Parts: sequence; C-alpha cells; structure tokens
Amino acid sequence: MTPLLVAFAGLPGVGKSTLAARVGAALGAPVLPVQPVERALARHGLVGDAAGVAAYRAVANLTEVQLALGLSVVVDAVNPVAGVRRLWHDLADRAGVGLRLVEVYCGDEAEHRRRVEARLPAEPDPFLPTWEQTLLRRAEYEPMIGPRLVVDTSIDTDPLPAILSYLR
Repeated sequence: MTPLLVAFAGLPGVGKSTLAARVGAALGAPVLPVQPVERALARHGLVGDAAGVAAYRAVANLTEVQLALGLSVVVDAVNPVAGVRRLWHDLADRAGVGLRLVEVYCGDEAEHRRRVEARLPAEPDPFLPTWEQTLLRRAEYEPMIGPRLVVDTSIDTDPLPAILSYLR
C-alpha cells in the first residue's frame, strides 16, 4: 500500500483515539497523538495557544519523518480549526502522499457526556476536559469542509470496516 496520511478529528470523548489506534493497528502504521505532546510541553511550563500550535507542529514534523520512511501515519488530534487542518493538507502535498480525513462525533449527546465524564480521574487533569469544557470546545469547533469520512460512534455498528474501505 502506498503511504497515506490519515488525520482524525473530533471533540474529546467521541472515540477518535480508540478508532485511530485500531486503524493504526490494521495498517501497521504509527499513531501520533497530539495530546501527549501537549502534556510534555505543559510539564515544562508551556501552555496556552502557542503551546497548542507547537504540539501540532511537533506531531506534523514527526509525521513527515515517518512518511519519508515510506510509512503510513495516523494522526490523532481534535483538529478543531481550519488552520490546524491545513497543516495536514500541506504536509501530504509536500510528502506526495494521499490524505484521508476522518471526522468522528457522537450523535447521542447523553452518551457523549457519559463518555467524557467517565474519563475524568479523581484528581483533576487539565488534559481531560470536563463536559462543560467540551461544550466550550464544541462552540469553537469550526465545521470541516471538503472530502472526509464522517463517523458517528453512537451508532451500534463497528465503524472500522467502513474506515478501512475509505482508506483504500
């Protein structure tokens, strides 16, 4: 299979990390999540918008290295705004690989809330947003325009076969 860049997008708690991991395993491709990079930057005092942009750029740089090695790559990130999503388009163009965007959402708001709240540990974790913070992020989430696969994880059907078909 020709190397491919697969970029997942969606709000926290919709199931994109689970799907990204499954797609990575099916493709034999590294999965590069943005969240651990954001955590590492925060441990060194880098927080806020600039740190968020730096985390996305760091993952993009690692993605570029993997693509140059001939590997497909799966990126796991919220990808909330068009400017960040443009990063993956530009990278795929530079690397000469196909780009597949997978936008994940949970169409059942009560289920989405349950998932978000179930992830919260006893001690607050700034990288696991509360339901209220997730709603704020949803308000800032820019609609995706252009070709992509949209996956609703509230539907009781395994989305992996459809995702893998889309990637072919």
